[in-house]
Amino acid sequence: MNETEPSPRIGQIVQVVQGRDTGKYMVVIEVLDERFVLLADGDKRKVTRPKKKNIHHIELTAHIAPEVRDSIKETGRVTNGKLRFALSKFVKEHVNYGRREIN
Repeated sequence: MNETEPSPRIGQIVQVVQGRDTGKYMVVIEVLDERFVLLADGDKRKVTRPKKKNIHHIELTAHIAPEVRDSIKETGRVTNGKLRFALSKFVKEHVNYGRREIN
């Protein structure tokens, strides 16, 4: 990752572009290093078994879920229900007929 690329942040919603979960939206729950993040969606990928993903295999959105970010900052963890809520809210507001709005 070079300096012109934005780095993922905790609570940021991303779209998977490579792998089994291609096309799905997930939330960054931990940044491991400059190359890998842990992702969860609260449904198939629960907080207890997050997906380790290379940042080159995800597309960052401009949206950071404040309820997820704040929960992780305050308690060090987040519930699966909160992740599902954040993702459904994002999809309702930003995704139309399978296309993400450009922010």
